[in-house]
Amino acid sequence: QVRPGLRTPRLPVWLCSLTGRHGVLFGTDSLLLSDWRKERVFHLYFYNGQQEQTKTAHLTIDTHSHHWEEDQSEDPSSPGKRRPSVEMAIRTKWAGATVSWNGTDPFF
Repeated sequence: QVRPGLRTPRLPVWLCSLTGRHGVLFGTDSLLLSDWRKERVFHLYFYNGQQEQTKTAHLTIDTHSHHWEEDQSEDPSSPGKRRPSVEMAIRTKWAGATVSWNGTDPFF
């Protein structure tokens, strides 16, 4: 028997399988689950438990950013345009969102 609290989480939590590794993407704002207005700019955290990740990554998600604010001088196929798999997973829910890693080096 699964308890109701496990069927309906109080905080947003996603279990992820990215490039063959498992991790958890989570938020600490319960209103993100019930109030669409909270989806403008919000924070998520990602942890995968791998040796190369020494601390939980703190990500800021902006769903109202504009694609033309990105550096247009770069070729889209250049290595500098490559996006981490965590960002691509986030964009499956919030298409076009920008992700700030807040000083953490993005990992792929």
